[in-house]
Amino acid sequence: MAAPPGGVRAAEARSARAEAAPGAAVQDLQAAAVMARPVAEAAPVASRREQAQRLLRDHPGQIEPDPLGQPIVRGMVLAIAPTAEALAKARRAGFGVGAPTKHATLGIDVVVLTAPRGVSAVEAARRLQALDPEGRYEFEHVYQLGGGVGMAQSAPAAGAAARAAATPGVRVGLLDGSVARGQPTLAGARLVQRAFAPGGAKATAHATAVASLIAGAWGPFEGAAPGATLYVADVYGPSPVGGSVSALVRGLAWMAENRVPVINISLVGPPNRLLSAAIQALVARGHIVVAAVGNDGPAAEPLYPAAYPGVVAVTGVDARQRVLPEAVRGPHVDFAAPGADMAAGGMGTGFVKVRGTSFAAPIAAGRLARLLPRPDPAAAARAIDALTRQSADLGPKGRDPVYGQGLVAFDVRTDPASVGAQRTALRGR
Repeated sequence: MAAPPGGVRAAEARSARAEAAPGAAVQDLQAAAVMARPVAEAAPVASRREQAQRLLRDHPGQIEPDPLGQPIVRGMVLAIAPTAEALAKARRAGFGVGAPTKHATLGIDVVVLTAPRGVSAVEAARRLQALDPEGRYEFEHVYQLGGGVGMAQSAPAAGAAARAAATPGVRVGLLDGSVARGQPTLAGARLVQRAFAPGGAKATAHATAVASLIAGAWGPFEGAAPGATLYVADVYGPSPVGGSVSALVRGLAWMAENRVPVINISLVGPPNRLLSAAIQALVARGHIVVAAVGNDGPAAEPLYPAAYPGVVAVTGVDARQRVLPEAVRGPHVDFAAPGADMAAGGMGTGFVKVRGTSFAAPIAAGRLARLLPRPDPAAAARAIDALTRQSADLGPKGRDPVYGQGLVAFDVRTDPASVGAQRTALRGR
């Protein structure tokens, strides 16, 4: 599926279309709100749009909206591979020009431009594009994880213990928050963690749950690649500007440098040309990028990075192998995996019940990582073909926009009752 054009001009065009059909926009918002309503036992969780609005409301000094209302870092514009002449024009126009960041493994050069005092990022981008019509300028979008954490958490199952690594040598990348090192399911896994967000690292329930679904093993609980080595890029940290596209790209570049073959991204947001360039570079180098399709509902527009060409986009199903009603649908959906009615490792020593496409994607990523020991374009294609052959066709015969090629790794789902996770404590994208 071809990605829509990114950048400032595209954002303005999409904004114009939204303004031309306000009734449709309201209907979409209402539909998303209905789809985002929690299921029985689930803790109340804000939708992605609600979270974006809260971020804008609570941190106006650091965050502002782009033309479509998506959160971006205030007063900041990213120049992608700018010329020396373009940077000189920006300086003369009063912009602050940061030092170039060269992501050699991805072939991407980025310069952060700071707007003159009192100038918004949206106005700054318009001025820069006028000064340099051929240049590529992008907003510093802030990507979001869906979900909230409740207090309920089970204790480890009596008599259970961590097991030896069942998949030694498997390596998986995780773009998320930091993973709690004390989670027993990960005792047999190796964690390599690095912070890329302002303020350093911060362990999160979302990242810990996702990590356990990839590499965890404890009693009856087993992830998709137990005992794997996880390269965890913390792109959130403690800052409200965590999850910025610059942090995402730095994390992806780090994984490329370490030749991590499969990378899981359980976050969603708008199209962005810098992120698109990074994803395209990784896919071309033979990495497999797996992403959650998101939970904005079946009528929602595709979310990114899942909708970029070459990304393995994963939706979620419940214990009865029914697609989650809140899951995004479309021709970009590649696979379905367990995404509800299942347990995952919590922040402490126990388990939580999870729901969302965030938790389906890492299961598919773990299975793909077992098929791809190192980045290689031909081997990556063979790994995806192999997973396709393993999939169980659901819905209409053949590939469809709800389940993609079909359901994979349903056996990874651990019944919450078997590990004592009695109520839903965490939901996510």
